[in-house]
Formats: sequence, C-alpha cells, structure tokens
Amino acid sequence: MIDKRHLAAAAALGALALALGLTGCSASADASDAAGASGTDATTATSAADLGGMDALVAAAEAEGELNVIALPDTWANYGKIIDAFEAEYDITVNSDSPDVSSAEEITAAQNLAGQDGAPDVFDLGSAVALANTDQFAPYKVTTWDDIADDHKDADGTWVYDYTGLMSVGYDADAVPEPSSLDDLLGDDYKGKIAINGDPTQAGAAAAAVQWAALQDGGSADDVQPGVDFFGQLADAGNFLPTDPTPATIASGETPVVFDWSYNNLAAAADAGGRDWKTAVLPGTALASYYNQAINVDAPHPAAARLWQEFIMGDTAQNLYLAAGAYPVRLAAMVEAGTVDQDALDAVGEQPEDTVQLTSEQTEAASALLAQSWAAAIG
Repeated sequence: MIDKRHLAAAAALGALALALGLTGCSASADASDAAGASGTDATTATSAADLGGMDALVAAAEAEGELNVIALPDTWANYGKIIDAFEAEYDITVNSDSPDVSSAEEITAAQNLAGQDGAPDVFDLGSAVALANTDQFAPYKVTTWDDIADDHKDADGTWVYDYTGLMSVGYDADAVPEPSSLDDLLGDDYKGKIAINGDPTQAGAAAAAVQWAALQDGGSADDVQPGVDFFGQLADAGNFLPTDPTPATIASGETPVVFDWSYNNLAAAADAGGRDWKTAVLPGTALASYYNQAINVDAPHPAAARLWQEFIMGDTAQNLYLAAGAYPVRLAAMVEAGTVDQDALDAVGEQPEDTVQLTSEQTEAASALLAQSWAAAIG
C-alpha cells in the first residue's frame, strides 16, 4: 500500500519469508473472562455495545491479558509503533509472531493452530486472500464504523479496510539507473536485479506489483494479463530475481530493485545499510490497494481481538499509519474532525489523480488469473 510521500519515496520491502508456526503465546483466558458487563461472551460480540460498551470491552480484554498478531513486521506501515502504543494504552501483552509471512500463510497458520493458545487473534490481509476466506472471520463493527465508506468494509462486519498506499519501484541508486517506465526495467542495467514482495498467488503486495504492471502496460483493472506478460518478459530477459526481498537482502545488495508499497519503501530507505535507496512511482496510472483487518473466528483472546480492532480504527493508530506514509481508511473523517496529524499528511501528500483501486470482483478475477498463469509465465 501505499503511501508515498509525495510522489516518490524510498523503497523496499516488507518482505515475505517463511515460517508458519506462531510460537508460544500464552494461555488464553477463561471463557468467563471474555464476557463483558452485559454477560455476552466476547466470541459472539459484533460490537462493543454487545459487551456493555467500551469500558466493558477494555475490562474483558485486559482480563485476557494477551493478544496474538501475525504478519506484522515492525517497519510495515508503522506496526512496531502501533503495537507499542496499544500496549502502552492497555494492560495487554502483544505476542507478534511470524512477521514476514504472506497473507495466505496467515490463514494457514490460523487453521493449523485452531483451538491452540498460540493461534492468531487478528489478521492484516491483502484483499484477494480476505475475500477468499470470509468464513475464517468473526463479524465485528468498530465504534468508528460510520466513518468508513460503504465500499471500504463488509456490510456484515467480517472485514474492513485499514490502510492503503501506492505500488512503487524501490531501487539502489548506486547500482542501477532510475527507471522512468516499465520498459526501462527490461534493459541490461537491470539484469538479475528485479524482485517482488513474495509469490503473487499468495501475497497481496506481490499481486499488486503484477496488477500495477498491467495498468502501466496497456491492461486495466479488468485485464491484468499484460502484467503477467510483462513479468514473463522480465524473466525471459534474465532480469527477474525470484528472491523475496527483506531488509537484509536490500542492505546486502542482493535485491537492488524491488516492487513494493511505498510505505515499505520508506522504511527500507531508513535501514538500507548505507545504500542510496530510492523509490519511483512511475508516470501514468497509479495503483492503490487497501489491506484488510479481520478477527479470527477461533481467536483465543476474543475480547482483546475486538479491542485491537477498535484501536486500529481509532485516531492514534490511523495517524501512525499516516506517519509511515500509508493512507488510513478514516483519513477523510479525521480531516473533517480536525484529528488528523497534519504534518504527516503534508509530508505524504495527495494521491495521484489517476489512481486505481481494484474492486472486490476485479481482485477475485485477477487472483484467479494469477493462479492459472503465473508459474508458466516466469518459468
């Protein structure tokens, strides 16, 4: 997602690695601890009101004492500071495991660990994976629900957008020239140097790289085949690097060019091991893509999971997204209410006028195409 400081900001990764087992985490609270003042079990609460209000939700969550999160790198959209702020606000310990796994691996972890204390309580997912796994989510509507546009949330509360950014190209300016178009990336200067953030059939950021290439190369939100074809051309030219980028691979020079969200690029520039890491948001159509918040239907800490959603959709966390270069879903409402971090907003700047956000139907169609054609395209 994106974010981008003005038009171009640093670059990088967010990475997508391996692992799958959420470690440790601690024992979940007794079912009675999850019940609020109303006597409603938090596992069935679809709003704070169901538990007797926010004070009752906070009390139930603090009685549980822990929250399990997954796939939240500290440098991704400011999640390190967001977690710190949540722990500072509430008497709850956040267990952050497997920070570099993909959206698809988040769901797999929840399924493999169902019924265990270490299962994830909440998810942060790319849209394709979220839309394909709604049965894994518990419906919940935060108190700021009305601030969020109808097309940015599920009507039943199973998922809600949280932040977005712009797809960009991060690059080591000492290793390669600045790209000004996709065609530039097919040149010899980029031989064996171009990586994307994971497998586009599983990872939202990687899928978005292909979608953006389609928008830049004659395709559309309804036709991402040109994006698949472009990466096939990159592979044929020997320029595509089948390595998942991480801060370490950027700092070592192993992945000198990375397609990723601009907020990740910004974080990578600050931790690039002295490399001159920059970001280009290419001229033409830009791509934005929201990530989705959802609660695990089998959350071992159901009250803490719901409190996390309230916190994520509150002004503190939304402004922390913005400070990292990501556009929060409640941005318009916060601007109107005067609660936005204006300095952060001024630094990020406006989204390009020609910005595309795929609809749920377009995302599903693009996901199906990638599942069918990606492996063959890149060999």
